[in-house]
Amino acid sequence: MMKGFDALTSLCVFPCNSCLLGCSIAVAPAAVSHSGAGTQEIWEDVTVCLKYKQSLLFKYHQTTAEARVGGEKGVGFSAQTDIQQEYCPLCADLPIDPVTIPCGDTFCLECIKIYWDQFDHMGVYSCPQCRSSFTPRPVLRRNVPDVNHEPRRQLPALTPFPYMQRESLCDFCVGRRSKAVKSCLMCLAYYCETHIKPHYESSTFKRHKLVDETGHLDRKICPQHEKGLELFCRTDQMCVCVLCTVREHRGHNITSAEEERIEKQKVLVVTQTEVQHIIQERMKELQDLKHNVDVLKSAAQRAQTESDKTFHEMLQAVERWKAEIHQMITTNMQSAMSQAEGYLDRLEQEILELQRRDAELRQILETEDNIHFLQNFPSLCVAPEAMVPKVLINPQFSFGEMSKKATEMKEHLDIICKKELSEISKSVSETPVYILLPRNGEKRLKVPSRVHFQEPKTRTDFLRYACRMSLDPNTVYKELALTDGNQSVTRRKAVQFHPDHPERFDGFSQVLCKEPLTGFRFYWEAEWSGEFSIGVAYKSISRKGKNSHSLLGYNDKSWSLLCSDSGYSAWHNKVDKDLPEAPRATRIGVYLDCAGNTVAYYAVSETMELIHKFRAQFSEPLYAGFGVGSSVTLCPLKQNTTTH
Repeated sequence: MMKGFDALTSLCVFPCNSCLLGCSIAVAPAAVSHSGAGTQEIWEDVTVCLKYKQSLLFKYHQTTAEARVGGEKGVGFSAQTDIQQEYCPLCADLPIDPVTIPCGDTFCLECIKIYWDQFDHMGVYSCPQCRSSFTPRPVLRRNVPDVNHEPRRQLPALTPFPYMQRESLCDFCVGRRSKAVKSCLMCLAYYCETHIKPHYESSTFKRHKLVDETGHLDRKICPQHEKGLELFCRTDQMCVCVLCTVREHRGHNITSAEEERIEKQKVLVVTQTEVQHIIQERMKELQDLKHNVDVLKSAAQRAQTESDKTFHEMLQAVERWKAEIHQMITTNMQSAMSQAEGYLDRLEQEILELQRRDAELRQILETEDNIHFLQNFPSLCVAPEAMVPKVLINPQFSFGEMSKKATEMKEHLDIICKKELSEISKSVSETPVYILLPRNGEKRLKVPSRVHFQEPKTRTDFLRYACRMSLDPNTVYKELALTDGNQSVTRRKAVQFHPDHPERFDGFSQVLCKEPLTGFRFYWEAEWSGEFSIGVAYKSISRKGKNSHSLLGYNDKSWSLLCSDSGYSAWHNKVDKDLPEAPRATRIGVYLDCAGNTVAYYAVSETMELIHKFRAQFSEPLYAGFGVGSSVTLCPLKQNTTTH
């Protein structure tokens, strides 16, 4: 075991002139045991280059793990070293989707992608194995397999590269590694509470500089020269190493990182003061807004109570009307029934009288006494007089007429209520609850309680709402170059040196403008060449990753018009609409009406031909944005002098 370990001492790939402590090594044989016990004592008598020490520690674990796997299968250590090159140097396992980079080393596709992503902000990429540098970033293609895949062997979880971890771990712990508490800018290594002690106790480390662990130690190393970044180039505004000053940055204005930090710290102190002042303003605004929201809520509750009372009174009135109609119908019905009952009694009486007369006539007609017949004939031959007039129902009277009148009342009420509700709705919708005001000290916006507005038609009309904008360098994609005072942007083949920023797009060739479009109406124009998209987006649009969340028009936070030589298409939330009949132009005008909830695109001319119009409910301040295929220029327009 010790013999195999000694064989690894020749694997140091770091030249002696880069060592910080020298390369002498003295390992006590008793410090290493086959069982692995006491492995932490391996380094107690070792004084080596720290980079070499990390490499040696990693190789030691790798070879012991391989020897163990080989022993389980009856294969010796020497046989295992023959397949050592099959492992990805970053994850220490068989490569998944293996790729070979220009220097000839092979890695997992995902491993090398994650590793190189760390250096996107610098534009220089190196091999983590042999340190060869490449510019631009090499294109990765999967290797064509030429051997049969063997069952994947799982090795112990090793982490020779701390930047692959979300949480930085100590580089000198053996076995289970402890969380790092400090990093050394001279050693370029992470230390836990135990292994940092020599830096405090030994005079050898007195020149070393310790800083709190930040998880970004890899960014403190020059990717081109593998030296610590200790200087600052004021010409290029970037951190550099000693070798950079005699090569790429020769003749530039160079200063120490400490001196530059002092200068920039003054700026940050001023910025912090401004931020604190803004915080105080925002806190006051927050309290005012909360108070106004409470007032608004109270007003809404009061209006709701009053409207409930009004509608309750209206319902009571309707109930009264209903009762009156019901009473009228009942009264008329009772009157008619009373009259009918009188007529019925009289008719029944008359029928009885007629039946009695009919009986007398039947009796006299049946008698055989002629004298009796002749004596009663005069009184019986006279027809009886009608006792009751003939009763008919008046065809002009109907209870259905009352039902008809009730229906007409309902229809009249519906018309009145709908008209009044429409007026109320129109009044509410045309009177904004909130008014967005600029924070740059410009004149405040005057908003009438009800807005009557006529859409602009000519270019002169649109220019009344012209606004000045500039491209935001903190959002620009890495291959885009800003010129003309941030009024023009051009796509380059080479990566531009833009500092890291959380608002920068890193997946698509896009840029936003700096000024928020808060208010009511804005107009701007842009000239373009190559494929181009122009639109508006919320500040909350994603900036990171190559997915629909960060692409203009492909999410619910942006609206975009895509322009190319083949035609136009409008995009919002992954839904596109081809515009084959749209007028073509190399200058596009955008008219944003926040109050009307529309954003429209025009082919610029004196008549202003409409290309497309989006309608949406904007819930946040908007920012102008561009997708750049070749170049885009913001057109200078006459500054707006009207209130919008």
